[in-house]
Amino acid sequence: MDTRTELELRHLRCLVAIVDTGSFTDAAIELGLSQASVSRTLLALERILGVRLLHRTSRTVAPTTAGVQVLSRARHLLGEADELVRQATTGHTRLRIGHAWSAMGRHTAEFQRRWHARHPDVELHLIRHNTPTAGLAEGLCDLAVLRTPVDTRRYAHALVGSEQRCVALASDDPWAGRRSVRLDELRTRTLVVDRRTGTTTMDLWPEGVRPAVEYTLDIDDWLAAIATGRCVGVTPRSTAAQYRRDGITYRPLRDADPVPVHFIWRRPDPHPAAQAAVALLAGLYGEGP
Repeated sequence: MDTRTELELRHLRCLVAIVDTGSFTDAAIELGLSQASVSRTLLALERILGVRLLHRTSRTVAPTTAGVQVLSRARHLLGEADELVRQATTGHTRLRIGHAWSAMGRHTAEFQRRWHARHPDVELHLIRHNTPTAGLAEGLCDLAVLRTPVDTRRYAHALVGSEQRCVALASDDPWAGRRSVRLDELRTRTLVVDRRTGTTTMDLWPEGVRPAVEYTLDIDDWLAAIATGRCVGVTPRSTAAQYRRDGITYRPLRDADPVPVHFIWRRPDPHPAAQAAVALLAGLYGEGP
């Protein structure tokens, strides 16, 4: 039988405890074992690995050259194991909400404040991930804020609100001094669009009167292109709330349909706090400005 299969986490914890405490006696106290049990566990680990791990004298304990290498790997493996346990056991005491660009827009800070007040036992994490499902498909979050079409075959969803569109312009753009911009005026400009998660498509304009387009893959690149003055962008109001940047001005866009805002989550085994999050965000959108 391959003796490597006998390696257990308790062997590694024993090695780390001996080195960190400096003695077998103190390691036994820390681990809640007898000193004899600590000695047997270390000998078992050395037998499994086939190397001596510690130099032992009556007064000191120090790792051998091989022991230093094993100790480093042991710390890493124990850390990974502890993280696995933490994630499994705290899954329902932590709520991870993904978003591609702008979280809950102007409601983000208030959502966080009210969540903490109403659900102090469920830690809230906002995660930005620029993919079509804002990290949900990748397993990075428990539910996600989406402003693009929802794949209803794969995900459950709830409409929580809608946002008016605006135009993002360079601050020295001639239109930056206007109160608003009409949708049909944009056909004379070059539009920058996020190809992966942007809410703007050419379907906003009739065929034959559509603007020229440049594509980008990230909010920072999108803003940088607009700041040069060669492009403009169309985006929900949430972007204006979350990304106030020097050199960028936002103006309301007239004659364009609003952008729906959804929460989405995996159909099987939804997070127990999902409906509470839906209710809170829908309430904030319902309160208006």
